[in-house]
Amino acid sequence: MSITVEEKKVLLSVNQLKQYFPIKGGIFGRTVNHVKAVDDISFDIYQGETLSIVGESGCGKSTTGRAILRLDEPTSGTIQFQEKDLLSLSKKEMRKVRKDLQVIFQDPFASLNPRQTVEQILNEALAIQNVVPKENRKHRIEELLGHVGLRPESMERYPHEFSGGQRQRIGIARALAVEPKLIICDEAVSALDVSIQAQVLNLLKSLQRQFNLTFLFISHDLGVVRHISDRVMVMYLGKVVEIADKKSIFEQPQHPYTRALLSAIPVPNPVQKRERIILTGDVPSPIDPPSGCRFHTRCPFAIDICKSQAPELKISAQNHQVACHIVS
Repeated sequence: MSITVEEKKVLLSVNQLKQYFPIKGGIFGRTVNHVKAVDDISFDIYQGETLSIVGESGCGKSTTGRAILRLDEPTSGTIQFQEKDLLSLSKKEMRKVRKDLQVIFQDPFASLNPRQTVEQILNEALAIQNVVPKENRKHRIEELLGHVGLRPESMERYPHEFSGGQRQRIGIARALAVEPKLIICDEAVSALDVSIQAQVLNLLKSLQRQFNLTFLFISHDLGVVRHISDRVMVMYLGKVVEIADKKSIFEQPQHPYTRALLSAIPVPNPVQKRERIILTGDVPSPIDPPSGCRFHTRCPFAIDICKSQAPELKISAQNHQVACHIVS
């Protein structure tokens, strides 16, 4: 679903978010250092859109999603959701807000209680948030299963009796149960076969149109991202390096790291060739990241300023933000 400039309304705004994890050491278990998983990032999510976060493993994609949900308590920053600062809310207040913030996890089997039937799993969500009267919950569960393409009799079965794709549909139904406004999809299709991935992605797009949902879609698969996204945010070693609409990212990438990622996408046509950009060296440690631009140790275009001064995320073209000294 395409979002025009006139329709844009900020649903969630993240500002200077940091997520540091302490490293303990010594006899007394003191904090000796930190893993800087997410380090001072800012971005907005607009109502009704799909914003995808992409990057290599360890870049901070999933940690960003968990921080927004407060599954991990952020170190600092602000997260504004519908004019509420989520980080200032008590646990009781946050529980009420969770009705509007849901998540679909990567592994559908691990995220479902194996001792509960589908009816019990979905009823638990309805009961906690009390969105449907008790006498109407069974009918609501049948509706939810219908929305995700499962038959009503599925509610009497346990998670192990379903395929991986069907289990992920149950996870989607659970997220839908409390009528959320924002759903964070954390590698929601990466554990599925390619043919099943396409079915689940089409289901998500259909549900988005039907219920006016907003998605934060976390993935390492650029093919999947291209199919489902409105905008794309590229992360590297805890930093945002580029944000733009899908067309701009895939057709006119500006950051060297984004261009390297896109060059690695397989080309289905054996005749067609794509110039690969091979990055040298390893990804630095998030415990002791490089000074200046964190990508400069692997960037083929790095200049002196890249080694000493961290670039700011600036608008380089219409609705296109990039953090790079060599991009004007």
